[in-house]
Amino acid sequence: MSTLPGFALVALLLSAFSAGADGLVLKRDVELSKAVADKEGPLFVSADRIESTAPNVVEASGRVEARQAGQNFFADWLRYDMTLNEVEARGRVRLEQPELQLAGDSLKLDLDTYSGEFSQPVYRFTTQPGRGGAERIDFVDENHFQLQDATYTTCPVDNDDWYLKVNDLDIDRTRNVGTARNTSLHFLGVPILYSPWMDFSLNNERKTGVLAPTLGTTDGSGLDILVPYYLNLAPNYDATLYPRVLSKRGMQLGGEFRYLLNQSQGVNRLEYLPDDREAERSRWSMALNNTFQLSGTTQAGILFNRVSDDDYFRDLSNQISATSLSNLNREVWLTTQQGAWHAELRAQSFQTLQDSTAIGDPIVEPYARLPHASLGTTQTFGNGLEFGLDSSATRFAHPTLTEGTRVLAYPTLRLPLTNSYGFLTPQIGWHSSYYALDDSAAKQHITRNLPIFSLDSGVTFDRPIRIAGTDYEQTLEPRAYYVYAPYRNQDEIPVFDTAMLDLSYAQMFTENQFIGGDRVNDANQLTLAVTSRFNEVASGLERLQLTFGQRYYFSDQRVTLPDVLPRTSNTTDLLAAVSGQITPAWRLDAALQLDTQTGTSIRQNFGASYRPAPGRTVNFGYRFIDQASEQVDLSGQWPLANRWYGMFRYNYSFQDDKLVEGLAGLEYNGGCWAVRAMIQHLATKEDESSDALFLQLELTGMGRLGANPLDVLKQSVPGYRPSNEISQTP
Repeated sequence: MSTLPGFALVALLLSAFSAGADGLVLKRDVELSKAVADKEGPLFVSADRIESTAPNVVEASGRVEARQAGQNFFADWLRYDMTLNEVEARGRVRLEQPELQLAGDSLKLDLDTYSGEFSQPVYRFTTQPGRGGAERIDFVDENHFQLQDATYTTCPVDNDDWYLKVNDLDIDRTRNVGTARNTSLHFLGVPILYSPWMDFSLNNERKTGVLAPTLGTTDGSGLDILVPYYLNLAPNYDATLYPRVLSKRGMQLGGEFRYLLNQSQGVNRLEYLPDDREAERSRWSMALNNTFQLSGTTQAGILFNRVSDDDYFRDLSNQISATSLSNLNREVWLTTQQGAWHAELRAQSFQTLQDSTAIGDPIVEPYARLPHASLGTTQTFGNGLEFGLDSSATRFAHPTLTEGTRVLAYPTLRLPLTNSYGFLTPQIGWHSSYYALDDSAAKQHITRNLPIFSLDSGVTFDRPIRIAGTDYEQTLEPRAYYVYAPYRNQDEIPVFDTAMLDLSYAQMFTENQFIGGDRVNDANQLTLAVTSRFNEVASGLERLQLTFGQRYYFSDQRVTLPDVLPRTSNTTDLLAAVSGQITPAWRLDAALQLDTQTGTSIRQNFGASYRPAPGRTVNFGYRFIDQASEQVDLSGQWPLANRWYGMFRYNYSFQDDKLVEGLAGLEYNGGCWAVRAMIQHLATKEDESSDALFLQLELTGMGRLGANPLDVLKQSVPGYRPSNEISQTP
């Protein structure tokens, strides 16, 4: 096993003890408390009786106190032989250092060879939890120690809920390695883990060895056991092997390699499951992510993700962020920045994962960009005039759809005019594009050119206001944004990478309602919006923000995507949003998209969270999209009784009439340990789901045993805090 933190800390502090013991010089001082000495100075001693019993031999008895900078020493009796340079102490021997206290029956120590023994020692850390004892400490020399029948726990005195017991513990300071033999972990009086041998690092450096295993269960894979093995190859690169036993499927082998060099860094993973008994095939996944700094302004990289089959993540992962993946990205890229100019070269493709249980048309694979090149700049002249250029050339490839090359260029001139209360920014640009398509297209060569003019403006008003005895500053921020772009027929242009942006506050202040270069909207439109903020004067916090916005069209829409009808209204839906940290505990976020002609809600989003203290959080969310989706999401963490916490999430889709994710868990904080149990229900396909059980024991300062639910809890329950972190929160 690679880590044994409790005994490693004991070893480090024993090492400090050895350094402070070199060159002891005894000196009697009747006013010991006023003595000042450094680590190289003498040792000051006081006692009820101090005498010389033989030449160069001094004995002190009765409330013996010896002090030297960095450590204090107490005993009933002490003998110092200056000829042999040897110290012997008996009776309530105690050593105090800034971070450690040691107490025992007797001590015998040769100060030249630093050999000797400390019998029946007990120890306690003073700067962090941790204590224990041993039958004996043998000092072999300055750099080697041996502990017999040693124990360690972070529990308080008179509480041995858990402890480590080691028959033999060897400390080697020359190699900064500790070696433990016959180690057992006891929890609530029951031994739950045993290892015949383990070693660990003394200086907190990474070390090759077995990491703490994880244990869980799911209905699809059965018992799930993961035992990572860490390889410390060098200070700046390492590897982890993680064999994983799935009782219903077989053994999965996985590995991760990380590196951090002066000019490059990366994380690369590979997993392989031979002969999955449930799927009746071998399965694998690969994830490569590498970045290379070729110069101070030039970077290159590779990102490669691929799995053996569509259901890999749905069957083998319990993270909704993984089970919901549809497209896995694969790309290599090169970017450079030279003064005000930036350029990029990229090749990109995707693996599209289909839902084998979905009804309807399959997901269409995105176009591959083989390759894509871009060049751009932004330059400001002395009069404030700004010149911008975005240009690109892309070859789009697809196994079944029309392929072709697209070249785009969009130079712009803008003049920002600003002052303390407002701004006015006119901009004019020329959008130019050229398409060279394959023989399957009705027209192989297409050119499109059009000017685009926009004018953005806004002002800010503010006034003091007092509400319920609290002073606020209220702002009123109207904004107007006008865009004009003439119509160009684009029906013959294929759709390579373009989609229509969802209506949002940010989208209303863009020139083009399409994302991607294959469509440029015809526009003669004006967006009007107003925002009001309530800022608390004393704290500066924004307690509330109200926003309303709507776009007005002065001409009919003519440019659309294939199979999409043009709009029939001369206005967009009305957007309204309310958000703010209403009180220190309450936060509110709400948004509404309203069809003003019919009075129908098109989108509704409502979110509220209540977090009065760490470990106390309740989150509520409601999302509605007309004809598409309606979900309610409720999650939280709350104390149920002394030391007990409950966690839950309920995410239900009314549109699909199913539970998207359900989670229920309990957590108990034992002070020096915590235990968590959680069950999770997760929709993985259109008509399939997975159930998982997590059970974890965390020992403070030692590590965690069992299945790890923390990542799931932090993702599914916003604001979740582990109970042992809550207890440490001031």
